[in-house]
Amino acid sequence: MTTPIEPKRSPIRSFVIRQGRLSKGQRRGLEEIYPRFELKQASLTAPQSAYPKDQPLTLEVGFGMGDSLAEMASNAPERNFLGLEVHGPGVGHLMIQAADLGLTNLRVLNSDIWSVLPSLPAASLACFQIFFPDPWHKKRHHKRRLINAVFLDAVAEKLQPGGILHIATDWQPYAEEIYIHLENHPAFSFCAAPARAETKYERRGQRLGHVVTDLAGQVS
Repeated sequence: MTTPIEPKRSPIRSFVIRQGRLSKGQRRGLEEIYPRFELKQASLTAPQSAYPKDQPLTLEVGFGMGDSLAEMASNAPERNFLGLEVHGPGVGHLMIQAADLGLTNLRVLNSDIWSVLPSLPAASLACFQIFFPDPWHKKRHHKRRLINAVFLDAVAEKLQPGGILHIATDWQPYAEEIYIHLENHPAFSFCAAPARAETKYERRGQRLGHVVTDLAGQVS
């Protein structure tokens, strides 16, 4: 008698869709500009094919309104960037900026991380960045936090040797938890956090007196 194979469980969603109202500009960004920058699902297995040049690839998860991602892509034309965001207004906002800046090294997906990460080739990323992920403050919601051992396993597989995972948070208990996860993971060694652009969310947190912590781990 064979043992039935249990279906794989989907990861618990670490986000809530709050689309809000699209401005006229954001709607134009989504409808008219997004198709030019969208990384097609068929390109996930060979993401570099979606860019004019084969360059070190940075993946950012949850770029919010995209101001900092646009700034980083503009300041580093020698690198390729892929941004993921589930919220339509943020994608539309970034698209307006990307078009205005004439960015050729940026691609975007209006999607969540678990719809993308499994399809990416192993060792395809030079950098993986997550800035101010939802800390899910209430204890009963901590299981929804994105960064845990399972997530780090998946990220480590996609980072090339010497690749860096860069995380920033302004919620100290979450920073401490992330530190422990990185410290206990065999694939990562702590390293200096790369320079990054300041985010809109970060500035708001600083006005409220929050302390921002940047953590980075390098794959050997």
